[in-house]
Amino acid sequence: MTRLRQATRRRRRRRLRDERGSASVELVVLLPALFAIVLLGVQGAFYYHAHTVAIAAAQEGARAAAARNSTVSAGVAAATDFVTDVGRHAITDVSVGGQRGDTVARIAVTGRAASILPGWAPPISAQAEAPVEKVTAP
Repeated sequence: MTRLRQATRRRRRRRLRDERGSASVELVVLLPALFAIVLLGVQGAFYYHAHTVAIAAAQEGARAAAARNSTVSAGVAAATDFVTDVGRHAITDVSVGGQRGDTVARIAVTGRAASILPGWAPPISAQAEAPVEKVTAP
């Protein structure tokens, strides 16, 4: 029985000796994949933040343009100011445009989201509209 135990121990030691360094190889293979997943998550968060800022700027501009006795240029200025104040690092190449009709004021914000990958900046666009304020007689 002792010979059997000794033989089993020798086999176990030999097996463990053959697997030396396997953790390092696994780490070298899996670490780049882990980093890629983390960076992809961070890039997704940057895109989401930039899109949220663009939506909020468009809504702010639409509210300003829809106010009584207001103009489209007031809405464009409000949206531009919002992006400058809140999202100056989140959105680049910002372009704001709009139109105001008799019933609806629309503001559109476009730009590019900040990126951690050099040379790649995903496009962002958002639109908002608001009813134009009017005074009606009772």
